[in-house]
Amino acid sequence: MRLRIGIDLGGTKTEIIALDTTGATLLRRRELTPVHNYDATLELVRRLVHDAERELGARGSVGVGTPGAASPATGLLRNSNSVCLNGKPLQQDLERVLGREVRLANDANCFALSEARDGAGQGENVVFGVILGTGVGGGIVVGGRVLTGANRIAGEWGHNPLPWPQRDEQPGPPCYCGKTGCIETFASGPGLARDHERHTGAQLEAASVIELAKRGEEAASATLARYEQRLARALASVINVLDPDVVVLGGGLSNVDHLYAAVPELWRDWVFSDVTHTRLARNHHGDSSGVRGAAWLWGD
Repeated sequence: MRLRIGIDLGGTKTEIIALDTTGATLLRRRELTPVHNYDATLELVRRLVHDAERELGARGSVGVGTPGAASPATGLLRNSNSVCLNGKPLQQDLERVLGREVRLANDANCFALSEARDGAGQGENVVFGVILGTGVGGGIVVGGRVLTGANRIAGEWGHNPLPWPQRDEQPGPPCYCGKTGCIETFASGPGLARDHERHTGAQLEAASVIELAKRGEEAASATLARYEQRLARALASVINVLDPDVVVLGGGLSNVDHLYAAVPELWRDWVFSDVTHTRLARNHHGDSSGVRGAAWLWGD
């Protein structure tokens, strides 16, 4: 039996999945990620892989998804919210403790690959996977393969400025990257919550604002409408460059049903074409997409 093993190395939990050649799940489990302990994190991954292979009676390929990405200059991990991983040769160390080649990708790329392989983007040539959560991430899959780019930042649309800004959107909120007005500061969950507070004075989580909008509360509905319009502009700018067959949404805000009808109607005003065939789709695999995509890093 041939196994594809995926590891989702998150800041709070680490998850493992084992897939067979058809993509069926043979094993899936998760454990808490050791806090601020790089060596313990390596050992956790080693133990999870060893235990899975022993239980299933076969050796597998290993793909790992993690926040952040390896620097093309140094090979060291950067921009991970698991700060103990930053500045570390994570791929090399995993290969050492596991005794085999390991493929590493950021979590947004893994999400996009999972959805392109056998999810909402199955059968499409160009898939743009979007994560709308605490931050805003993206991954690009072309012909079934992740596009990483010369600088390993392909898909990082969240750190472009919000396009076609209106007067009250300039210069925009400050972003942790050091710039102002990044798409992430508007399209993330905290960005939505911050916009609602600015207009109403109410300090609410994004989920609470969405729930009020579902009930027809006027101020929350106005916040959601502004969010949809900004998301439409941001995605239209990606469509104008990448022209994907489908945009697949993931993250907490992907559960807002109204986005899938409203945003494609709105983005037509900014897409540089007389027709827009790009679909906007909800993810198929939910919170399994990241770990499944890590397993699919080995493809066929």
